[in-house]
Amino acid sequence: MKPSNKEVNWLIFSDLDGSLLDHDNYSHQAADKRLLELTQKQIPLILTTSKTRAEVMTIRQELNNQHPFIIENGAAIYIPRGYFSSKPNQCIELDDFWVYRLSEPRSYWLALLNKAKKQFPHSFSHFAAMKEEVIAQVTGLSLAQAQLANQREYGEPISWLGVDKAKQEFIHWLQDQGGHVLQGGRFLHLSGPCDKGQALAWLAQEYKNQAAAADFKTIAIGDSGNDVAMLEQADLALIIRSPVHSPPKLKRVRGFFISDEFGPRGWSSGLGKIL
Repeated sequence: MKPSNKEVNWLIFSDLDGSLLDHDNYSHQAADKRLLELTQKQIPLILTTSKTRAEVMTIRQELNNQHPFIIENGAAIYIPRGYFSSKPNQCIELDDFWVYRLSEPRSYWLALLNKAKKQFPHSFSHFAAMKEEVIAQVTGLSLAQAQLANQREYGEPISWLGVDKAKQEFIHWLQDQGGHVLQGGRFLHLSGPCDKGQALAWLAQEYKNQAAAADFKTIAIGDSGNDVAMLEQADLALIIRSPVHSPPKLKRVRGFFISDEFGPRGWSSGLGKIL
């Protein structure tokens, strides 16, 4: 077999909170030099987050990021219209984007949570049931940021208020009803049978479909449980250390790294070593 002469084209799929953004103040400043380097080398940085489209649009503008992005834990992939030479199959057109959806809409999951309130009374709250001032308080976001965080389209963040044993019963009940539940850094996230790993696989394949002559390899970066699926799926994975929880455990035994530092500092130095 002849060795390939293709140059490797990296695709970087990165979580935001606790990874590219500092866990406490949501700053990306410590990673700015590395971000500039990615831009200069034309390496796509695909923001892959539990955040909403409204939140990501603000962050993309701040980072001057023109690439596709994945929202609400893999529930939907947004590709800027015209980014590829042709619209990918199964995508709908929405505003300035081609959108591939992997989950039912938020309204579907809110109806399910209304049923859950009878089964688990006073045991949980969720964004749609909270005032935006409360969302700001529990997330550490400003009021304006909390309003963006509440503009969910495909799922719902849940704050568990009961005991741990009942929490597992609650998760199993939602799963029995067809829900997919992920533990993020602060919240449980309820949506369809999707995750960041499925979204990464679909989008990476689309890059390959659109440029068959190129050799694409993926790097996933994340810090918590809702990142595990993409950390397992990518060719290489970078786990970012957190000041508030231990690193997520992976089944893979090679091709992954753990940062020495927290948040964007670990993001920058860890990615530097890989590249």
